[in-house]
Amino acid sequence: MSPPAALRGQSALRGQSGLLGQSGRPLFEWDWVVANREAIWEQTLQHLYFTVVAVGIGLVLSLALALAALRWRRLLGPILGFGGVLYTIPSLALFALLVPFLGINDRVAIIALITYTILILVRNIVAGIDGVPAEVLEAADGMGYRRGRRFLEIELPLALPVLVAGLRIASVTVIGLVTVTALLGRGGLGSFILRGFRTLPPFPTMIVVGTLLSVVLAIVIDLLLLGAERALTPWARRKSPA
Repeated sequence: MSPPAALRGQSALRGQSGLLGQSGRPLFEWDWVVANREAIWEQTLQHLYFTVVAVGIGLVLSLALALAALRWRRLLGPILGFGGVLYTIPSLALFALLVPFLGINDRVAIIALITYTILILVRNIVAGIDGVPAEVLEAADGMGYRRGRRFLEIELPLALPVLVAGLRIASVTVIGLVTVTALLGRGGLGSFILRGFRTLPPFPTMIVVGTLLSVVLAIVIDLLLLGAERALTPWARRKSPA
């Protein structure tokens, strides 16, 4: 599994520091940041747009696939295997495969990003549902719950902590991968990193801004999802009586 975007960002930043130190320019120039704050905000929103759309569609698709796997267990292996194959395809290679069929547009970036969420989300949804205690399901059946109502009111809420954990991993992974979409000219914080390296000599501030904001965005999204999980599952925080 790919390391979290925060760790990748820190590693990338350390690797860039040697190269950037040779550019003759300071590592960070506040004047450039202030003068380009609108462009920075715009590209941050574009980065967030790609992330939310890709993870949102990926969640819907994964939920459908997970429900099929729960209903017909023999599908689980092929679904996870297919998701695993998609997850191992390098993002640049995936872009190269999609561009001849779809052209260069947002759809290519979003479809490519979605493929990296399937394995994580399907696996966590199935694991979360499977983790619901059997006695709870028996009690629900005894109370007359039908399959659909039991899933929505009992199984899905109890599986939320595991589901959200997968959502956090998928979101952080996608935020890191969105930087690569800059190679398609579709914007995002990766465009600063790319332009910073293409400038002669390299412009360290653009590279640092793109990298740091990607890391910050990953941390903020992760904390927001963690907060949502805690708000939606208050019972998970209650301590068992002594």
